[in-house]
Amino acid sequence: MDTKNGKVGKAFKLSVTTLAIMNITAVVSLRGLPSEAIYGPSSAFYYLFAAIVFLIPTAMVAAELAAMFSDRQGGVFRWVGEAFGPRTGFLAIWLQWIESTIWYPTVLTFGAVSLAFIGMNDVSDAALASNKVFTLITVLAIYWIATFIAMKGLDWVGKISKWGGTIGTIIPAGLLIVLGIIYIATGGHNNMDMSQGFFPDLTKIDNLVLASSIFLFYAGMEMMGVHVMDVKNPSRNYPKAIIIGSLATVCIFVLGTFALGFIIPAKDINLTQSLLIGFDNYFRHFHISWAGPLIAVALMFGVLASVLTWVAGPSKGIFTVGKAGYLPPFFQKTNSHGVQRNILLVQGGIVTLLSLLFVVMPSVQSFYQILSQLTILLYLIMYMLMFAAAIALRYKMKDAPRPFRLGKGNALMWILGVMGFGGSLLAFVLSFIPPGQIATGSNTVWYAVLISGCVVMVAAPFIIYAKRKPSWRNPDTEFAPFHWEKKQ
Repeated sequence: MDTKNGKVGKAFKLSVTTLAIMNITAVVSLRGLPSEAIYGPSSAFYYLFAAIVFLIPTAMVAAELAAMFSDRQGGVFRWVGEAFGPRTGFLAIWLQWIESTIWYPTVLTFGAVSLAFIGMNDVSDAALASNKVFTLITVLAIYWIATFIAMKGLDWVGKISKWGGTIGTIIPAGLLIVLGIIYIATGGHNNMDMSQGFFPDLTKIDNLVLASSIFLFYAGMEMMGVHVMDVKNPSRNYPKAIIIGSLATVCIFVLGTFALGFIIPAKDINLTQSLLIGFDNYFRHFHISWAGPLIAVALMFGVLASVLTWVAGPSKGIFTVGKAGYLPPFFQKTNSHGVQRNILLVQGGIVTLLSLLFVVMPSVQSFYQILSQLTILLYLIMYMLMFAAAIALRYKMKDAPRPFRLGKGNALMWILGVMGFGGSLLAFVLSFIPPGQIATGSNTVWYAVLISGCVVMVAAPFIIYAKRKPSWRNPDTEFAPFHWEKKQ
């Protein structure tokens, strides 16, 4: 839906169904299904738990904040800054940008694996997918291609993202689920250990680490809050669309995970390869092996589209805030298309350096896992700031107009805010524990990367904020002041 070009306005309103579909396409990604298939039936528990304590609170709280500041720039910077000041707001927008930068190598690793499986020989395909040099070269190639496209402007980004999301995510998700249902219905052997049951063994703390990655599956729903005022009767229809979209998202994840578990034993699951192997196994069972390379190409196209969307998104957010005086002029430079050129180039440099971690990590999937955990940690800090800000603003700006409001009093905001903050804090703590299912190498390296990564990435925006100068503010920018600045 093109709000940037003004196509959504008073004359056009999103239907509940349309917004629900937008929610689904914004959140659903298939690359993480193997990490949950390991848990068997108990994976459904984790999906539902994370949806209740994180997905729905995130969507609803972000909707109130987005509607409250619908006429002001800044996104999460504005939301957190109004509550706790510009320094903390800058931390929030920085974390949203930097976590996506760290996330690129993980999703691109999945893209490299998809490319490896374009061949017709499963053994050689799997060997190529495990090759560090091949993965490194492919990750960097796809990323820089996405960056080059993003430099061309939003027109290119919009077209490729639309088709890539459909071809590379929605169609494969539906196909995987249908294959799994037909396979079981026609007497196929169920490889999932059904004895585990719905409720997991919560005494095994290290087994919860991979489950905490579900929170990242649901991340990004706060971005849909910008559409709250584009819905007719938002107080009634927006929550309805969120609930429908959330339920559909959970169903896709649960059924997709089960479909993989049906066809691949838990002991054989590989975080980066099993989605492709699962498709290949189904195609072989139904005697349509020729479809394997096609689905691999589709999934890789989906990865490119997903990365392209994020390359053009969070970087644009921090670019907008930077022009208000929070980043040096170097980071405010644009190309002839008005695209944030220097930020994209710096972002690419960080992605390239992170990708070189292949050298010290014992395997492709251990690299995938440790960067995924660091991404989760940084994103969860941002979410905790967002939930805390939403509650604080009920008191600091209690008389401010709220076109979309959670409840008449403050009780519902407290319930959802505390639930979201608590769920984020729980996942944050669990994400530091090395997973028991994956060989991540030395625990020293694991903790060193996660702890030092968090410290450096959280300290950086505070240092930049302390060093800022009045000359950093772009005179052409129009950035609305905070509410307390108006009173001065």
